[in-house]
Amino acid sequence: MKFEYQRPATLEAALKFLAAAGGDCAPLAGGTDLLVMIQEGLVGPRTVLDISRLEELKNIREEDGRIEIGALVSHGRAAAAKLLREKAALLVESCLQIGSPQIRASGTIGGNLVMASPSGDTIPALYALGAGVVLKSVTGTRTVAIEDFFTGVKKSVRRPDELLTAIVFPAPEPSARGFYNKLGQRKALAIAKVSVAALVTRKGEKVEKVRIALGAVAPTVIRAPRTEEYLAGRKLDPETIAAARSLCAGESRAITDLRSTAGYRDRMAGLLLARGLEDLL
Repeated sequence: MKFEYQRPATLEAALKFLAAAGGDCAPLAGGTDLLVMIQEGLVGPRTVLDISRLEELKNIREEDGRIEIGALVSHGRAAAAKLLREKAALLVESCLQIGSPQIRASGTIGGNLVMASPSGDTIPALYALGAGVVLKSVTGTRTVAIEDFFTGVKKSVRRPDELLTAIVFPAPEPSARGFYNKLGQRKALAIAKVSVAALVTRKGEKVEKVRIALGAVAPTVIRAPRTEEYLAGRKLDPETIAAARSLCAGESRAITDLRSTAGYRDRMAGLLLARGLEDLL
């Protein structure tokens, strides 16, 4: 597969090139997904735009109660970042379950989002954190709630002239605790059959609020609103967790494919939630 290769030195130059490319251009970050897709003939862009040296997209910072992660931050760097380990541990957990150390060193969080796979590991964690996706073009910048960013399998609202430049989310409250649980065919280098992420804020012994996200059980990552509503205001005890497990399994919308059956995925969504809640105790 032949393509033109461009490597801009600045974000401004990259955005100008995208604007002029007319849509037949694929941004390249870590390349762990895109290059494989090109090699297998799944995509055939006329131009590959290598944005890997745009240093302004590699920052992790907190400002005014908001955490911002540059789109080119690798999974390995995110997992090692002190700020994220202290305030967004469930995102760290999700990064550590991606591929191998080599893949985590190259693959980026922004790239994981742009691929728009319902089994993407960082996506449920970012749903649970209430993240927004920053999209930039020569005409301006917009921030899209992560739940509005994905429109289907491998589909999102990102326009061809836009780059995903950052992910932002409010810093969780000090009492908040979260988890990311994943079921794959094996313990490493596995695509999720089903995954669950949750962020739970408690007041005393009772759940004050909770956000739950389910991966690989629908065309996009989904929330579990009925389970969230049930847990709010309740004490986390075995009876409550058992009921939440059942509700969560009922909110899963899995299908049967080569990797698993719908019924198994639905049951495992409930089980992974229950295990995470039990760990919080």
